[in-house]
Amino acid sequence: MDLKSKHKVDASFSMSSMTDIIFLLLVFFMLTSSFITPSGLQVNLPKSKQPKVVMQHVTVSITKNLRYAVNDKRVKRRQLERALSKALKGTKGSTVTLHVDEKVPVEHLMHVAGIVNSLDAKIAIAAKPQK
Repeated sequence: MDLKSKHKVDASFSMSSMTDIIFLLLVFFMLTSSFITPSGLQVNLPKSKQPKVVMQHVTVSITKNLRYAVNDKRVKRRQLERALSKALKGTKGSTVTLHVDEKVPVEHLMHVAGIVNSLDAKIAIAAKPQK
Protein backbone atom coordinates (compact mmCIF):
# COMPACT_ATOMS: atom_id res chain seq x y z
CA MET A 1 0.00 0.00 0.00
CA ASP A 2 1.39 3.39 -1.08
CA LEU A 3 0.81 6.10 1.61
CA LYS A 4 2.69 8.99 -0.02
CA SER A 5 0.86 12.30 -0.30
CA LYS A 6 0.20 13.72 -3.73
CA HIS A 7 0.38 17.32 -2.45
CA LYS A 8 3.90 18.30 -1.48
CA VAL A 9 4.56 21.53 0.46
CA ASP A 10 7.31 23.75 -0.93
CA ALA A 11 9.64 24.75 1.92
CA SER A 12 11.34 27.64 0.08
CA PHE A 13 10.79 31.24 1.21
CA SER A 14 10.58 34.18 -1.20
CA MET A 15 12.64 37.18 -0.03
CA SER A 16 11.49 39.55 -2.78
CA SER A 17 8.69 41.13 -0.74
CA MET A 18 11.00 41.54 2.27
CA THR A 19 13.64 43.33 0.19
CA ASP A 20 10.97 45.67 -1.22
CA ILE A 21 9.91 46.66 2.30
CA ILE A 22 13.51 47.19 3.43
CA PHE A 23 14.23 49.32 0.36
CA LEU A 24 11.15 51.51 0.96
CA LEU A 25 12.12 52.00 4.62
CA LEU A 26 15.65 52.93 3.59
CA VAL A 27 14.40 55.52 1.10
CA PHE A 28 11.96 56.93 3.68
CA PHE A 29 14.64 57.40 6.34
CA MET A 30 17.12 58.86 3.85
CA LEU A 31 14.58 61.48 2.73
CA THR A 32 13.43 62.46 6.21
CA SER A 33 16.89 62.62 7.74
CA SER A 34 18.24 65.11 5.19
CA PHE A 35 15.81 67.87 6.22
CA ILE A 36 17.75 68.91 9.32
CA THR A 37 21.34 69.89 8.67
CA PRO A 38 23.54 70.96 11.55
CA SER A 39 25.80 73.97 11.30
CA GLY A 40 29.45 73.20 10.62
CA LEU A 41 30.87 75.75 13.06
CA GLN A 42 31.10 74.97 16.76
CA VAL A 43 28.53 77.25 18.39
CA ASN A 44 27.10 76.89 21.90
CA LEU A 45 23.44 77.72 21.24
CA PRO A 46 21.16 79.29 23.85
CA LYS A 47 18.24 77.26 25.22
CA SER A 48 14.57 77.76 24.45
CA LYS A 49 11.36 76.10 25.70
CA GLN A 50 10.09 75.00 22.30
CA PRO A 51 12.44 75.60 19.36
CA LYS A 52 10.79 75.31 15.94
CA VAL A 53 12.29 73.26 13.16
CA VAL A 54 12.91 75.43 10.08
CA MET A 55 14.29 74.40 6.71
CA GLN A 56 17.80 75.80 6.50
CA HIS A 57 18.67 77.24 3.13
CA VAL A 58 21.01 79.96 4.35
CA THR A 59 22.75 79.93 7.73
CA VAL A 60 24.80 82.59 9.45
CA SER A 61 27.01 81.50 12.34
CA ILE A 62 28.71 83.73 14.88
CA THR A 63 31.19 82.05 17.22
CA LYS A 64 32.11 83.27 20.69
CA ASN A 65 35.32 84.70 19.15
CA LEU A 66 33.08 86.85 16.87
CA ARG A 67 33.94 84.94 13.70
CA TYR A 68 31.22 85.04 11.06
CA ALA A 69 30.30 82.34 8.56
CA VAL A 70 27.66 82.19 5.83
CA ASN A 71 26.73 78.60 4.93
CA ASP A 72 29.88 77.35 6.73
CA LYS A 73 32.18 79.63 4.71
CA ARG A 74 34.06 82.14 6.85
CA VAL A 75 33.55 85.80 6.01
CA LYS A 76 34.61 89.04 7.63
CA ARG A 77 32.00 91.31 9.21
CA ARG A 78 32.34 93.95 6.50
CA GLN A 79 31.82 91.27 3.78
CA LEU A 80 28.73 89.81 5.45
CA GLU A 81 26.13 91.76 3.46
CA ARG A 82 27.71 90.83 0.11
CA ALA A 83 27.97 87.15 1.10
CA LEU A 84 24.34 87.07 2.29
CA SER A 85 22.99 88.76 -0.84
CA LYS A 86 24.92 86.23 -2.96
CA ALA A 87 23.55 83.31 -0.90
CA LEU A 88 19.98 84.66 -1.08
CA LYS A 89 20.06 85.48 -4.79
CA GLY A 90 17.04 84.02 -6.58
CA THR A 91 15.25 82.90 -3.40
CA LYS A 92 12.31 85.16 -2.55
CA GLY A 93 11.04 84.97 1.02
CA SER A 94 13.61 82.45 2.19
CA THR A 95 14.64 82.09 5.82
CA VAL A 96 18.09 82.83 7.20
CA THR A 97 18.87 80.74 10.29
CA LEU A 98 21.16 82.43 12.81
CA HIS A 99 23.46 80.17 14.82
CA VAL A 100 24.74 82.58 17.45
CA ASP A 101 26.83 81.50 20.43
CA GLU A 102 25.21 82.35 23.76
CA LYS A 103 28.26 84.44 24.78
CA VAL A 104 27.99 86.80 21.77
CA PRO A 105 26.73 90.32 22.59
CA VAL A 106 23.30 91.20 21.21
CA GLU A 107 24.68 94.01 19.02
CA HIS A 108 26.26 91.44 16.67
CA LEU A 109 22.99 89.55 16.40
CA MET A 110 21.15 92.79 15.62
CA HIS A 111 23.75 93.72 12.98
CA VAL A 112 23.09 90.45 11.12
CA ALA A 113 19.32 90.76 11.64
CA GLY A 114 19.39 94.24 10.10
CA ILE A 115 21.25 92.97 7.03
CA VAL A 116 18.82 90.04 6.62
CA ASN A 117 15.84 92.36 7.00
CA SER A 118 17.22 94.75 4.37
CA LEU A 119 17.50 91.79 1.96
CA ASP A 120 13.76 90.95 2.43
CA ALA A 121 14.37 87.59 4.07
CA LYS A 122 12.94 86.02 7.20
CA ILE A 123 15.01 85.39 10.32
CA ALA A 124 15.07 82.29 12.53
CA ILE A 125 17.33 81.95 15.56
CA ALA A 126 18.62 78.45 16.32
CA ALA A 127 18.31 77.22 19.90
CA LYS A 128 18.70 74.02 21.89
CA PRO A 129 15.62 72.56 23.56
CA GLN A 130 15.39 73.21 27.29
CA LYS A 131 15.19 70.10 29.43
